[in-house]
Amino acid sequence: MHWFVRNAREARWLANELGAFCNFEDDGARFPELGINLTVVEPGRPMCMYHREPHQEGFLVLRGECLLIVEGEEVPLRQWDFFHCPADIPHVIVGAGTTPSLVLSVGSRLGPGGGGAYPVDETAIAHGAGVEEETSDPEKAYARFSQDVPVPFREEFLAEAPE
Repeated sequence: MHWFVRNAREARWLANELGAFCNFEDDGARFPELGINLTVVEPGRPMCMYHREPHQEGFLVLRGECLLIVEGEEVPLRQWDFFHCPADIPHVIVGAGTTPSLVLSVGSRLGPGGGGAYPVDETAIAHGAGVEEETSDPEKAYARFSQDVPVPFREEFLAEAPE
């Protein structure tokens, strides 16, 4: 892989009913050391399913309001709040407020793969972000959602929230 510069407006965007996201990667060419995503999180929708990973992650709210569920606790997040998530801490971010949020996510891909899990958590379930039965299989955790599909970039993905 060689170096490159890619504007988020020109990157490949994917979406499903949870929202839209851009990972800056090409089809089939994952970054080997660091995952990075921009995710548009709709109000009341989870960014992903409540989970834990074997590597640390970081999340920065660039726009809007979110609700962090971490180890079963609810923590409000607003623009410019950063959440550092050490390895093996269960968490999920859910859109809050009345407009879509934009979240920057980064996570390590170094070390052994796998090891993530989707634990049962009543708080996450109440927000539509949890599984009813613990699993380490992402396909089972996301079974109720459609597959990610490519979507054209829309300026609203990155636009400032209305006042």
